[in-house]
Formats: sequence, structure tokens, C-alpha cells
Amino acid sequence: MKYTRYSRYTGESLDWLDLEQLVNRLSDFLLQSGFENQYYGVYEMDPSQTMDQLREAVLNALLEGDLIPPELLEQLLPQGEGEQNQALNQLLDSILDRLAQEGYISPQQPPQITPPPDRTAPGHLGAGSEQDPRAQTRFEITDKALDFLGYKTLKDLLASLGKSSFGRHDTRDLATGIESSGASRPYEFGDTLNLDISETLSRAIRRTGGKVPIDIDYPDLMVHQAEYQSSCATVLMLDCSHSMILYGEDRFTPAKRVALALSHLIRTQYPGDSLQLVLFHDSAEEVPLSELARVQVGPFYTNTREGLRLARRLLLRQRKDMRQIIMITDGKPSALTLEDGRIYKNAFGLDPLVVSRTLEEVARCRRSGILVNTFMLARDYSLVHFVQQVTEICRGKAYFTTPYTLGQYLLMDYVNRKTRHIH
Repeated sequence: MKYTRYSRYTGESLDWLDLEQLVNRLSDFLLQSGFENQYYGVYEMDPSQTMDQLREAVLNALLEGDLIPPELLEQLLPQGEGEQNQALNQLLDSILDRLAQEGYISPQQPPQITPPPDRTAPGHLGAGSEQDPRAQTRFEITDKALDFLGYKTLKDLLASLGKSSFGRHDTRDLATGIESSGASRPYEFGDTLNLDISETLSRAIRRTGGKVPIDIDYPDLMVHQAEYQSSCATVLMLDCSHSMILYGEDRFTPAKRVALALSHLIRTQYPGDSLQLVLFHDSAEEVPLSELARVQVGPFYTNTREGLRLARRLLLRQRKDMRQIIMITDGKPSALTLEDGRIYKNAFGLDPLVVSRTLEEVARCRRSGILVNTFMLARDYSLVHFVQQVTEICRGKAYFTTPYTLGQYLLMDYVNRKTRHIH
């Protein structure tokens, strides 16, 4: 029988720590959307995450989960201000260093400011003081960490669907590609020159009578057929108005998780597709997926029309077989960008001006061949009626879901829609 012996922690090894599991446990902290601080006043890429806050999040993950052996945890739990506290701090420092070395976080050193000599007291830079570099050091989540969180979210969603993987957008149409899946046919100008060698030689031999060397002519050429797999350009529109974190529920963080999962799915299973991200609030802007983890909800209105306008412009630049907008929101349109650039706002009910201009933009999307599917995180009666109008105009679909089932509906819709659209 195999025995494991635990000795006093010396800070020399972290072999017992599953770093990927730790990063997964830290996902709520790394992707937080402002739910913990609902009263700040400015939308921003949140710069407030410090290494000290990360240390606290790591400690909570260790205490709440099964990431650390119970015997080692008992040794490290602080019971005073002595050696055990020092060992715990040493462990947390080692874990943070390991996260940085493995490329999950990127520490950002603060500017170095030297105080005047008369204010410098050697040996008195205690932890938590204004001069403490550790308290001021911030960090950024890396692309590797975002990719890992997207993979974990996608894996969890697929497991909940009872699937192990998704393929590409297969259709019933045949084309001349690399992966053969049907009988070969005579070559036509413009086909991919994926020759069926044996059939080409057979045709040449039947025509010439088996002379050597074999005289191959243009009519002898036969090419393999492959299933035609279409490409799709997608813009994911995320509502980041303040209502996404109101009413005791964080709706924006699950939406961010779904965006990461969809990005991972497209990159790994649909390499010919594209995904772009648009945030809409008082106005709208495109945000790189690499910045998604830092995006915070702001105290804004909902300018759905401006988000659709920006998404349509982005999609018209893409040369894809399909173009689609996936809109995730929990609020009715309450803002409108006027022709002179001013923003008209009305949060009380469904303003006829805002609604009419928004539906006009939906109609433009349909005329441009862009499908709009809406995922609603609320079920207000007036909002349901507005969404029904949107789906009638663009012939899309509306999903009334919750933050917990959003990912399942969105991924199922993304994978299935292509087949329905082509046939």
C-alpha cells in the first residue's frame, strides 16, 4: 500500500498543487464585472485588481476547496503571529510566483517614487503601508489564462449538453476540397485540384489503350469531392448597462464566460469563422476579446440601436457565407444616438422614438443578410413584446433564459443554425 508522508512546509515544492484547478477556482475573481461594487460611477477597464487582492482570493480558494492536503493545511492555518503565519505567507508568495511563471498572470510594477530623505525611516516599510510595493503592485490576466477559462467553460457547457465535442458547419452540399467524402467527378475549371489519381489513370488507360507512357489529357482529370463547410462571421453584442448587476444577481459575468467559451469553440472547431465583441450602453464600441476579463458594467442606459449599427458595419467587412449578430441583454432600449451626436435617453417605459429607430436598424440588418438572435435575461412584458418585434423583422430567434442556462442555449443555437440556414 502506498503511503504519503507530510512534513513541515518549507516552501520548496508545490508539486501537490493543481495549478489549472486553482485558476478555474479563481475564475469568478478574475472575471468579476463590478457586482461587488455596484456604486462606482465610471465605466472602465477595471485597474483595481492588486496582487494583495489576488493573494486573498488564492487563500479563499485554498480554504474552501480540496486543493491543499488537509494535513498541510492544518500546519499552515494561522493560530497566532508566529512561525505558522510566516509559512502561510511564504506559500501564497510561492503560488503567485508560480502563476506568473506559468503565464497565467502578468504582474505590473507600480512607478517607483523615492520619498524625501527626512521622511524615510529605514526598516519601517511594513506590509499594508502606502510605500509597500506589494500592496501597490497590480496584475493583468494573460491570453493564456483567458484561453484556459474559455476552454473550461466550454467543456462544462458541453458536458451539460451531453456532448463531447462539436464539429464544423456541415451541409448537404458537395464541393472539391481536401477531405474527400464522396465519389470523384470530372475536373472543372476553378475546382480545387485534389486529384483522384487512380480514377484519372483509369480513364486515360481506357481512352488510349494502355500505352506507355500514359498520355493524360484534360478530360481524364478526376477530382475528389468533399462536404462543403461554410464560414460564418459573428458579432457578439453584450449589454453592459448597470441593470446587468442589479436586483441581487450578476448577469454580466456569465455573459463574459459565454463569450470566452464561444471564442474557444470558434478557434478550435470552426477555424474559418470569425468572432468580434461589441459592448453597448449609452453608446457602443468594439472590444478585443483579450480585454474581456477587465470589462466592468457601468451606470449606463441601453443604446441597442447603436450596438446594432456598429455590429452591422463590422459584419459587412467580412467575406463569409453567413453573417449573424448574437445579442445578450436584460433591458429594453432606453437610449438613442441622434444625428448630431447627442444621446437621447429615456428609461421610463418603451420610448416610441427609441423603439422605432431601433427596429429600423434591425430591418437594415435583415436587408444586409444579417441574422439577429436575441438572448434575454429578463421577462418583463414590455420587453418581451419588443423582442418579438425584433425576431419578426429579422426572422431570427429569441431565447428567454437565465445566466445559468445562457451558455447552453447560445452554443446549441450557434452549432445548429448553419444547417437550418443553408437548407
